Amino acid sequence: MARPTIKNIAIVAHVDHGKTTLVDSIFRFAGTFRANQNVEERVLDSNPQERERGITILAKNTAIRYKDVRINIVDTPGHADFGGQVERTLAMADAVLLLVDSYEGPMPQTRFVLRKAFQHGLKAMVMINKIDRPDARPTEVLDEIFDLFVELGANDQQLEFPVVYGSGRDGFAMNEPDEVSDNLDPLLQMIVKHTDSLKADSEGPLQFQAATLDRDDFLGKVVVGRVSRGTLEVGNRYLLCHEHRPGGKAVSVKKLFRYEGLNKVPVDAVEVGDIAVLTGIEEMEIGDTLCHPEHRDPLPAIVMDEPTLSMIFRVNNSPFAGKEGTYVTGRQVLARLQNAAARDVALQLGPDGSSDAVEVKGRGVMHLSVLIENMRREGYEFAVSKPQVIIKEIDGVKCEPYELATVEVPQVNAGRIIEYMGRRRGELLNMETVLNTTTLEFKVPSRGLIGARTALLTLSQGEAVLSHIFDSWEKDGGPIPRRMNGVLVSDRTGDVVPYALDGLQDRGTFFVPPGAPVYEGMIVGANNKDDDLPLNVCREKKLTNMRASGRDDNVKIAPPVILTLEESLEYIEDDELLEVTPISLRLRKIVLSDNERKKAKKKVFSN
Repeated sequence: MARPTIKNIAIVAHVDHGKTTLVDSIFRFAGTFRANQNVEERVLDSNPQERERGITILAKNTAIRYKDVRINIVDTPGHADFGGQVERTLAMADAVLLLVDSYEGPMPQTRFVLRKAFQHGLKAMVMINKIDRPDARPTEVLDEIFDLFVELGANDQQLEFPVVYGSGRDGFAMNEPDEVSDNLDPLLQMIVKHTDSLKADSEGPLQFQAATLDRDDFLGKVVVGRVSRGTLEVGNRYLLCHEHRPGGKAVSVKKLFRYEGLNKVPVDAVEVGDIAVLTGIEEMEIGDTLCHPEHRDPLPAIVMDEPTLSMIFRVNNSPFAGKEGTYVTGRQVLARLQNAAARDVALQLGPDGSSDAVEVKGRGVMHLSVLIENMRREGYEFAVSKPQVIIKEIDGVKCEPYELATVEVPQVNAGRIIEYMGRRRGELLNMETVLNTTTLEFKVPSRGLIGARTALLTLSQGEAVLSHIFDSWEKDGGPIPRRMNGVLVSDRTGDVVPYALDGLQDRGTFFVPPGAPVYEGMIVGANNKDDDLPLNVCREKKLTNMRASGRDDNVKIAPPVILTLEESLEYIEDDELLEVTPISLRLRKIVLSDNERKKAKKKVFSN
């Protein structure tokens, strides 16, 4: 029987340009769902945080059949912080399908993904999505895509990219923007025609490289990758090896699966060019290759961009430690972080010189905040420090990471955004206004973007959209203004009393509601002035035999500002921590005692 034609494509795009929604429509068109099957929207975004945030965090694999062709599809993240997922999945792809919004055009993440695809020698196909938008401008967007291809050094073959127009949400595509269509046939025809199947020896000695890891409670470690040569079979003995390690280890495959729609189907063998899922090899890590025992020939290691931010995860030592979490010890937190680093090669661990703390390096605040949120949902309790940029020495010069940042903002707010980014050492590269929306492009140090998202929303009445990707390592850009205001710090342990908040409202903005438990050294609000202010938010009204003219409970308190996880990480300074539990997020000082903080401050000034 003839071997089926296999096409592997990675669907890539900027955040919110419609990748996962398009995959839903492809499933329906290809008959993956039954006609009467009730399926959630964005079915591949199965992670709870993905559904809440409306973004893809983890790359997902699936497969469809179109006529006599088997198409493996990888839905990749659109946010730059999860670029490590994109880089690994491109190693399994034969081509990329680039999705671009018909109004917004190419955005920062588009640039990042395309650069990686071209580095892998992959061709790109283009779908200009959301063509039914009233403000769609497909002709101009196509020109912008071509200019971007040229800018990124695409070769002549890559510049001859095919394009279709359509709507992933409504499930149609056409070859020209003014045509009429009611299905995705033009899109799938383009994929089949322009995706070159892997040309490799199906009879040769095996090569299979691990691109993604997962863990199953029953099967153990799960490894996903592409068979680059030969045939992978259940029960066979293979050599586990790596390009940068001598020798190898004999292992065997216990179970083998491949994708059919949303499911993993058990099989006895997976042939060259197809994506396989295997279990039974606990030692296998991302980038490792399975080879024939007598033909050690590992594939090149998967090269990853370096992390740009680091944070210290430490054991929670606050007065409320252990009250809300299930896993609270340093050993438990470290084991969970090691497990996360094994699955995500863009995440790196390093010792912090303390048995109760570990340095975690990642791609950005969102990358690390997703890890923190996953851990707290699993019952972990810990504290984390302010994110810090990683300094790298190049030719004897200390360099810091710089990023390309794009801010979409209403035209009337553009001036304030430019002024703010200038204070953050941002260099304005480009400014373009379409209708009433201005798109600003900056080159800015990564540390200049810590806390910028919240500030930009404030400056634009909540309408600024910030996107950014790593650009280069360059020498120190100079000092960047820190948080302008000090904080309000509780000077004792107790519950917040409405009467106390009412008398302190003129001091600043509070982060805690009445009745919330607080402790000495816990940050309860933002000070109106630039210094830290200890205060008593637990003070109760003294009882007397004098009658008041008004009711005692008739106090009017402004509602508290409740910071999200990412806003909390961006808000804290070097002498502060974020206490994370399954129930609460608390800002606190590292040194809880006000007297101890004063002594430390005097010591610094005296030196």
